[in-house]
Amino acid sequence: MPDNTSSASEMRQAGERLVLGGIAAIVAILLAAAIVLFLTLPDAGAFNAQVERIFIENADLTSQSEIKLLEILAQSGTAFSATLNSYRLVIFVLLTFATALLVAALVFLVMLVGMGRRLAQIERAGIEVNSLLISREENTVYLNNLGFKLTDAAMETMSILAEARMDDDVLSGVEIEAIISGRDASDCEEAAGATRIKRLRDTLGNQIVSELLVKNIARRGYMLAVGKDVIKVI
Repeated sequence: MPDNTSSASEMRQAGERLVLGGIAAIVAILLAAAIVLFLTLPDAGAFNAQVERIFIENADLTSQSEIKLLEILAQSGTAFSATLNSYRLVIFVLLTFATALLVAALVFLVMLVGMGRRLAQIERAGIEVNSLLISREENTVYLNNLGFKLTDAAMETMSILAEARMDDDVLSGVEIEAIISGRDASDCEEAAGATRIKRLRDTLGNQIVSELLVKNIARRGYMLAVGKDVIKVI
């Protein structure tokens, strides 16, 4: 169990490092592209500067039509400058959206890979207990929300094992028998505790098999509760 836990934590840490590294790489690439793009765009005031130079170099233009032409050029430069500024804003918004989409795609990809690994682990492990609820009043144990009836003796054994597990204790057959019977450990035998464990396993095992594997069809008989495509006989 500690090996599995450490392996899972290492995989999680590696996944987190991969996500952070991928996000940093995406942001760096798009930031570099944005810098290059903005640097290569023409200066918004370049056209106005050229028009101003024309005004200065052609101060002798005094006719009404020539002055009107220069005014039109100046207005065109102002419009060109405003257009470039709007283009810069649009490019910035598009790059922001592209960054967000790429980061989201990377996160979802890592999540899918993690879920695939998790499902593979579950398939290899078989039935995995995600929740265990012990109801003394009902003499029922709920494994992953599936209820299984137990006898009073089996319920006592299960309760003792659950309490020991919460305390990270390992109980021997002698200790189990001593706790349940109330006698001194020196007066108990290992076989008695082992018998209680065997009865608990038999009771739970039979019900789990009935619930998950062998299905009872009323008035017809029994059949396996698995898909026929997954059955292989070698």
